[in-house]
Amino acid sequence: MIIGIGFDDPFLVGLIGLGLLFFLVLLGVRIVFAAAFVGLLGLVELLGWAPAAGIVGTIPHSKSSVYALSVLPMFIFIGFLAFHAGMTQQLFDAARKWVGWVPGGLAVATVFATAGFAAVSGASTATAAVFSRVAIPEMLRNGYDKKLAAGVVAAGGTLASLIPPSAILVIYAIIVEESVGQLLLAGFLPGAVSALIYAAIIVCWTLYKPEDGPPVSGYSWKERVYSLPGISPIFIVVLIIMSAIYNGWATPTEAGALGALVVFVIALFRGTRFKTIKSALMESAKLTVMIFSLIWGVLIFVRFLGFSGLPEAFTSWILSIDAPPIVIMICILLAYAVLGMFMDAIGMLLLTLPVVYPAVLALGFDSIWFGIIVVKMAEVCLITPPIGLNCFVVNGVRPDISLGQIFRGIALFFVADVITIGLLLAFPEIVTWLPNLMKG
Repeated sequence: MIIGIGFDDPFLVGLIGLGLLFFLVLLGVRIVFAAAFVGLLGLVELLGWAPAAGIVGTIPHSKSSVYALSVLPMFIFIGFLAFHAGMTQQLFDAARKWVGWVPGGLAVATVFATAGFAAVSGASTATAAVFSRVAIPEMLRNGYDKKLAAGVVAAGGTLASLIPPSAILVIYAIIVEESVGQLLLAGFLPGAVSALIYAAIIVCWTLYKPEDGPPVSGYSWKERVYSLPGISPIFIVVLIIMSAIYNGWATPTEAGALGALVVFVIALFRGTRFKTIKSALMESAKLTVMIFSLIWGVLIFVRFLGFSGLPEAFTSWILSIDAPPIVIMICILLAYAVLGMFMDAIGMLLLTLPVVYPAVLALGFDSIWFGIIVVKMAEVCLITPPIGLNCFVVNGVRPDISLGQIFRGIALFFVADVITIGLLLAFPEIVTWLPNLMKG
């Protein structure tokens, strides 16, 4: 696309811009810069320099000042502070004592511990990084296969995408202007189902190959019971956030702030030093800035797509297809699976939803249900080669485990995700039950 080329058809400009964006992403340009660059060029081509500059100049302030977005730093801070205060290690220790006796017990414990940490974290990559330090050394010391140890951490980290408080669900809600509270509630049961299917896959794996994941026994009931008080802060925070949102006592942002305060107070009582709190604040700030920057860059491109008319054209094309809506939905999900091989989850949603979402609504699908389905697809993309961001995170923390081993280790967890998505397609009530109760 060249400024001033003078295309008469905005739709053609939109298609060229979309192609240029994918080309830049494949070249390795960070999506925030590629999207902002292409979006600016496209707006200049369609509207001229002055209107385009005016639109681009207002996006950072107008989008970052949205009240609902302020929930993101709250959720992110909860996760980092819980880690630095030692709550993560206690969560894994408790899970090990309760379920370590089953085949692949430490891997199963890792799944449940990542699910518990996801309930206070909301960030998949942070969850994967934390448990690469906490769980992988323990599994390797007990003779676990490296592929299983790394694969379960990479896959378990994805649970933070669904289990509330989920940063990516908040971003979906902002993009499509849906209720943040209802989406967070909707992710709870699908997240739990995902965790249980992961655990079942591990048990089947280690029953077939017992040497890959030997059980860990020797813990008494007394030790198990005594492990519970150490993880009570996490359950308290989850209860506060979920109860406040479900009963309407607080907005998601207020519930997140209250949860952050509770974790902060508990950390102080446990003797957490100022240096540790400062580290949690700095890491939270870095991740928040990264997410906000990504939102700004991609929304410039999204604004360009809106002026090109591409979303409306895509909706019309989808509705013209002579096939049942569920078949079209499966095709859309397969397209997400392919796209996720080359893009990170947040960027993928930010780029595609403005085009795909109107078509999904026109087909008669529920907005909340589609949000959970598409975020589950984003989970799959976090462990899908060649990008597989969680796999790179695990490799970054544990360079002794090669990317090839990690990708082989997540193969069965990919199968588990396909099973979960099939269940959510066949039984949408798994998603809609809790939000419908909230509406009632």
